[in-house]
Formats: sequence, C-alpha cells, structure tokens
Amino acid sequence: MTFYSHHKTQNPLFKKVAQTRASKLRDTHITLAHGSGGKAMRDLIQDIFVNNFDNPILSPLEDQASLNLASLIQQGDRLAFTTDSYVVDPLFFPGSDIGELAVNGTVNDLAVSGAKPLYLSCSVILEEGLAVDTLRRVVNSIKLSAQKADVQIITGDTKVVHRGAADKLFINTTGIGVISPGINVSAYNIQVGDVVIINGELGNHGAAILIARGELALETNIQSDCQPLHSLVANILSICPEVHAMRDATRGGLATVLNEFAQSSHVGIRVHEQSIPVRPEVQGICEILGLDPLYFANEGKLVVVVARDHAENVLSAMKSHAAGKDACIIGEVIDSPPGIVLLHTGFGTERILDMLVGEQLPRIC
Repeated sequence: MTFYSHHKTQNPLFKKVAQTRASKLRDTHITLAHGSGGKAMRDLIQDIFVNNFDNPILSPLEDQASLNLASLIQQGDRLAFTTDSYVVDPLFFPGSDIGELAVNGTVNDLAVSGAKPLYLSCSVILEEGLAVDTLRRVVNSIKLSAQKADVQIITGDTKVVHRGAADKLFINTTGIGVISPGINVSAYNIQVGDVVIINGELGNHGAAILIARGELALETNIQSDCQPLHSLVANILSICPEVHAMRDATRGGLATVLNEFAQSSHVGIRVHEQSIPVRPEVQGICEILGLDPLYFANEGKLVVVVARDHAENVLSAMKSHAAGKDACIIGEVIDSPPGIVLLHTGFGTERILDMLVGEQLPRIC
C-alpha cells in the first residue's frame, strides 16, 4: 500500500532504462515528470543513478537483482537481511549527509549480526522542486560510501511526490549479508559476568544534527560519527568468534541498547558513568538543554558484550582499528535486578537507566 499511488510512477528505479543511450539530465529541479515513467524519468535514472551505481548485477536492469546462491553459500551458511529508512533533517550536516548515513546505517545493521555485508538496494522518494544538484550530491555520497563499505547497490526504486508531500528527499535501503558458520551473535546469548565494551565517544551524531539545524545560538566543531563498522566487527570476530552480542547504538543511544540487551536475556547490566566517553562539548550541550548524552543518537558506535575471559583480547582488537581506537570497557552483566540497567554515577550512587520516553531529537536519521 502506498500513500502516493496516484502520483508515483509504477516503474522502479533501475528498470528497463535504455542502456544504449547515455541520457543527460538537463533539468535543474525535480518535477512530477521525473516520476511519470517517460523520458524525463529515464534521463533522471540513467544520468544520476545508473551511471553512479553500475555493476555486473545491476547492469542487466531487470525488475529484480539475481544473486548467485553458490557464491553466497561459499561465504557462509546463513543470510542476514535488514531494511531501514532515512529522513534526517537537514540532509547535510557536519561530518556526513543522508546518503552516507543510509549506506552506513544498513551496513552496520548487518555487521552487528556477525554478517559480512554484500548487497544493498536503494530507493528514494523525491519532493517536487528538489534541486537536481542536491540529488547529485547525495547520490555521489551513496556511491562513495558503498565503495568504502565494499558493498554493491544492485537494485532500487524512485518516486516523485507533490511539493509538500515529503521533505526534500527520503531514502530506504535494504541490505543482504552472509554469516559464517560458527558465528552466533544475539542479545539472547548474554550471561551474568559478561563485560560491556563500546568503541568510542557517545552522542556526537545527535549533537551534530542539533547544531546543524541552526535553531540554537551554539557553535562547536562537533561532527557526526557516521562510519561503517563492518571491518571493526571483522577484527573482533577474528579474535573472538564467541562474541555474545553486538548492536549499533543509533536512535535512543546507549541507554536503549543496554535496556534491549537486559530485557532480551533477563539479566541486569551495570555501567559506570565515569567510564563512558562523552566529549565535553556534547556534555555541555546536554547540560544547557537538559538532555542526556546516553540517549543521544550515534551512527558509528558499537556496543559489544563478551565473556570476561575474552574482554581484554576483544578490547585490544578494537583499539587496533581506526573505528575502535577509543574503545573501552564500561560495565558488566549482573544477575539482579533482571531486565534493568543500573548507572553507577560519579557520586558513588546508582540509579536506573531506563528506556527513552518520548523523543529527545526529532529526525536524527
């Protein structure tokens, strides 16, 4: 079911575009004609999308991407499959943009399952009036991010909606990865005595988005932590295939991930406030606005739970990688109270670190 069925084209993004003609889009802004299924749409798709994403799986331009099962089986015994949508405002912010965010967010969702990310789809919803140069900039970012993450974009879709029916540009990405035999990463594996590790500073993405909106008279050099985590995860699994759980701390931040872990495995988790790295600038923004950095969004932060016997080896493996150079142990798994996360504060007291209620920041991814 779609909300825009009377405005959208029925032709997907890469479907049946003439490969023999190198179409050049001459329009400066997106119009409804770019979603009509005609020449304007063909030129948009060929010039902006196909020319950037072309690869052997995409190039036949069929109604679907066909994957070689034998090749997948050689790489693992299970598929990991995920999908996510990106509606961040603004489209461009310090350190990243919606295109890079869409690729890295989906790659990371695959990686934290222990999978090797391989393929992505990319679907976009465009608002009438969007500047074509803005779209080019986003698509180029998607292309470069996919190359960096070593994934291929193999199919997609585009829709154009009336002015005001969307906010400039929305993206949906779906990802497929392969999990090697012997890897079993799940929140249900967490056991009492396990150690909790993160790979660096928290809250930078949420703070960068907040500042980029220009609604506050604040100036900082905080940049989003948006980055792919697949190679960091590969480092971890090469040292310790027995990792119990991993999750990227995106919306809802660290606090949400820890609560999800505690509730899934019916254990308690205690984390130590003084061990959790937060930039002074992020902490300062939170203090001014009455927010909590433990709930701030991240787009390049990994929470890992491992048996205590493996903790130091995993920590060393993380620190040897650029995305984990600031990794640190922040807490441990306890037996009671089950399903509850406790924060040991800098004052020596403990309080419950609950799930996020409501929202701190709208549209951060």
